[in-house]
Amino acid sequence: MATIGNIVLVNGGFVGGSGWRGVHQELTRAGLRVHIVQNPTLSLEDDVAVTRRVLDGLDGPAVLVGHSYGGVVISEAGAHPNVTSLVYIAAFAPDQGESADTLTAAPPPILPPREGFLFLDRDRFAASYAADLPAHVAAFMADSQVPWGVDALGGSVTEPAWRYKPSWYLVATEDRMIPPPAQCMMAERAGAKVVEVIGSHAVHISQPAAVADLIREAAA
Repeated sequence: MATIGNIVLVNGGFVGGSGWRGVHQELTRAGLRVHIVQNPTLSLEDDVAVTRRVLDGLDGPAVLVGHSYGGVVISEAGAHPNVTSLVYIAAFAPDQGESADTLTAAPPPILPPREGFLFLDRDRFAASYAADLPAHVAAFMADSQVPWGVDALGGSVTEPAWRYKPSWYLVATEDRMIPPPAQCMMAERAGAKVVEVIGSHAVHISQPAAVADLIREAAA
């Protein structure tokens, strides 16, 4: 079977699509066409619609990749006919009726909602989200957070695409946002091919080569 030429990357909460820059560089060097979805993260319904619009515009099949909350988005949007496989990067992989909220057993340092939006505590951002990144990079991420809508956090999946499409899962072993045991549980439940990488929740930024390697495997 020929290698899938399109890769679609979906961001999670609190950060935008620019976090995929290193992965984008790795994949484009390998000759793959990479598309980055800029989800507004206001609601799951909106984010799925934005992702589907990107998939609609492709010239062929694609691997759909999600980080963190992006895993919820790809679980729902992955039913799109252009999607051949799913890749979860330290991500939620909900079953039917589940959401990022219901899968968060021990809430990370998320501040109380402000006008329907969530932020991470700036002073705890580095330790919780990006412990393996340089301090100045983590500080910039903390100061440039994208508001995460409460409706996105609570949006539930209707029929997860991992039930009928092959999936891969990268477990970040030092993740303090989604505990590694929870990642392993979701990956096993989805029947995903699993790799473990020593990295924080921001593993797609700190370990772009390892993330890209898994995506290339899914595209092969």
